[in-house]
Amino acid sequence: MLVGVAVYFGVRGFTAGDADTATSNAMGIIALERRLGIFVEQPAQAFALDVPGVMTFANTVYIYGHWPVIAAVFVWLAWRRPDAYPLYRNALLLSGLIGMVMVALHPVAPPRLMDLGFVDTVTTQTNAYRVLQPPAFTNPYAAMPSFHVGWDLLVGIALVRESRNRWIRHAGRLIPLLMVLSVVLTGNHYLLDAVVGDAIVLASLGCVIWWRRSSDSDDTFQRPPAPPRPRPEERKSSTPPLPRGRMP
Repeated sequence: MLVGVAVYFGVRGFTAGDADTATSNAMGIIALERRLGIFVEQPAQAFALDVPGVMTFANTVYIYGHWPVIAAVFVWLAWRRPDAYPLYRNALLLSGLIGMVMVALHPVAPPRLMDLGFVDTVTTQTNAYRVLQPPAFTNPYAAMPSFHVGWDLLVGIALVRESRNRWIRHAGRLIPLLMVLSVVLTGNHYLLDAVVGDAIVLASLGCVIWWRRSSDSDDTFQRPPAPPRPRPEERKSSTPPLPRGRMP
């Protein structure tokens, strides 16, 4: 899994698209959101900047609620739920492959790089994110899709499905919602980025589940049936009779 993640970021970092193309594609997303009436990123950030503590919380969620959380959940899965671990690992890798293709073919500039009044709060207010994810492994035009949101949804599903602790299950439901709020308030993604990221992850998870069930069905079908157990009367008749005149 670590190799797959390293390849994902390596390829994504070396396939940064053209700035003009990325900006043009971003304007297309903004135009679509305006037609749908969901272009709320700009007023949402402006409101949050005026409320003490909100942006600090949003930055913290964006930085520490992604890779540290993903790593912790996958370590827990490998340790406590080894049968379920491959399911979520394969879903993450498959969605990452789809994301690499999308980023390479359709680069999108995030709101913070658009000349629309957004503030790059993660960069201006903290250096922690660049420590966790060095610039060499980042692509500034990889806003679409948002795997900050999508992969947090994946680990949230894992916690809800695999944990027996109700508080951990509640955390699994809360983590994806907080990340959606965070990516919007910090100016790193559009709402549609989050929607597409979630859709890719859910589709990938569905494909992996289908593949596992198909493989299990094939194994069951190809496994030779067990020999039939003899009936009681057959077991009795198979015992050779004793010679006459002799007592056991």
